Amino acid sequence: MASSISDSLRNGLWRENPGLVQLLGLCPLLAVTGSFVNGLGLGIATLLVLMASNALVSSTRRWIQPEIRIPIYVLIIASLVTCIELVFKAWFPDLDRALGIFIPLIVTNCAIVARAEVFASRNPVGASILDGFVMGLGFALLLMAIGAFRELTGQGTLFARMDMLFGGEPVRGIVLADNGWLLMVLPPGAFFSLALAIAIKNVIDRRRTDARAHLPRRARALDR
Repeated sequence: MASSISDSLRNGLWRENPGLVQLLGLCPLLAVTGSFVNGLGLGIATLLVLMASNALVSSTRRWIQPEIRIPIYVLIIASLVTCIELVFKAWFPDLDRALGIFIPLIVTNCAIVARAEVFASRNPVGASILDGFVMGLGFALLLMAIGAFRELTGQGTLFARMDMLFGGEPVRGIVLADNGWLLMVLPPGAFFSLALAIAIKNVIDRRRTDARAHLPRRARALDR
């Protein structure tokens, strides 16, 4: 059980990360990651929808006809997104306005439909909830990382406007510079940040592969 959870975490956070590896859900990923709090807000919303949709799809998979499974998945996801959107409007109105149309657009996030089709429709409820959690967590962490990087390089701040999520007076966050590189908070900065994240992951994976390839040779040399 522990090994399966560990494997699921590695898959969701690294090996099969929806944003870094599968390159799914790139529209909201690129559009709202101008700041850390925006990435955190959308990441939480996506995580909740992924977990709930996987649970519902898995629990009803025996009664869903194959011919209409995709429309049913979309209906389930749309219902959940509507609930999440109403929660944001009621409890986090400032963050809801900042994210704008991208909360309703979670319905069209390919990562959520893909997990419903590939995993939840073929596995029990517990495993499907875990899959939704790790995949959503991987996507949310990527949103937060890119949001923090773009905010830091583009505005010179970090964790600004966290009051949109936690309430209270407007928060300036950690001010590290008086100004930043404007390009990073514009759309080109989003593409550059994602490309940099993918490049870093590829370099790490390549070095790990090379290290594994050389490990047997080193072991043989020590034996001699």
